[in-house]
Amino acid sequence: MSALIELALPWLAALFFALALLHSFSTAWFERLAHSRPRHAGMWHLLGEIEVVFGLWATALMLISFVLIGQARTLNYLESRNFTEPLFVFAIMVVSGTRPVLGWAQASVLWLARWLPAPRTTAMVFVVLVVVPLLGSFITEPAAMTLAALLLRDALFSQSVSSKVKYATLGVLLVNISIGGTLTPFAAPPVLMVSSVWNWDFAYMLSTFGWKAALAVLVNALTLTVWLRHDLQRLEGMATPVSLTVHKGIAMVHLLFLAGIVYFAHHPVVFLGLVLLFLGFATAYPQHQSRLLIKEALLVSFFLAGLVVLGGLQQWWLEPLLLGLSPEKVFYGALALTAVTDNAALTYLGSLVPGLSEEFKVALVAGAVTGGGLTLIANAPNPAGAALLKTHFPQHIIAPGRLLLAALPPTAVAMAAFRWL
Repeated sequence: MSALIELALPWLAALFFALALLHSFSTAWFERLAHSRPRHAGMWHLLGEIEVVFGLWATALMLISFVLIGQARTLNYLESRNFTEPLFVFAIMVVSGTRPVLGWAQASVLWLARWLPAPRTTAMVFVVLVVVPLLGSFITEPAAMTLAALLLRDALFSQSVSSKVKYATLGVLLVNISIGGTLTPFAAPPVLMVSSVWNWDFAYMLSTFGWKAALAVLVNALTLTVWLRHDLQRLEGMATPVSLTVHKGIAMVHLLFLAGIVYFAHHPVVFLGLVLLFLGFATAYPQHQSRLLIKEALLVSFFLAGLVVLGGLQQWWLEPLLLGLSPEKVFYGALALTAVTDNAALTYLGSLVPGLSEEFKVALVAGAVTGGGLTLIANAPNPAGAALLKTHFPQHIIAPGRLLLAALPPTAVAMAAFRWL
């Protein structure tokens, strides 16, 4: 019986992973149930939250695991997982989403936008889609996603624009964040997984990935703002983003907390302590704060933690599928697989295999970051952006199919940059 259980458990984990994927594409259906069956509306709304999906299915699988293989082995597996990334995303969302940090970012973006020969809103959207993703190579991708999503929320998503504009902008944002973190070896999760193992330093990243990523980010942002120029021009004079006035001293303290969390990004015992200190500081000066993004950050962290638990049990089929590809094909294989699993998980699998050619390594990482904008689960920062922007979409749902279609053009640009340059 025990042998049968050992054989069945990997298949059960794959089934639950598939069910979680199916659930993530069905959240709109649960939201419709919440309206048509109000008696259990709260439960349907819960099942309709994209951030809850993977956490729920991971919980269900672990409960079954407790029954099948026992408490000790299940806890051993859970404790073997690395939850640093979910915890870090929680910490960085809470601090970078505050009014002082956002006000500093808004002022910087507006200052840069003034130098562009374009209307205010168009210039601001362009700067956010170029500068903030590239800044993610230094402040980390989750921080860049939080700042970009909040800035675009106030400047564009909360305004009277069509769903076409929102999905097109979101598609470019997700792709640009995914590739924009490749200028350095420590900011993008899929790069971080391999940089120390493969000895990829700053110079290597900049020469191999960085300049190509920067060019693709620029082309994507420019193409979008030119294509949507009439929609963006209609926003001029209608509703401009509210200027966030902040106390300089308070803003400096917030930025120091942010810098500390980024610097100790791989040490939860330190950055979680900094978050607790920050919460105390923010409570002491409520007049300088807007609502802290505690709920949104916790939901995103729960989503990523569920992905860590479920994703860790998919190695048995992912690894042979990925590593069985030739260096010429692994780029496209990683790009496609990234859409249905976290891209950092793919590169992590590659880091475990000795003797890979440099061509294979580069193609694997390039494919993983290129596909990072195709779905909300493709790249760790994506759920953070979705949590901050989804209330401005119909029924508060970001439709996975429409997001995929919107992300295809900027993904094609990134693919061309990494493969042909």
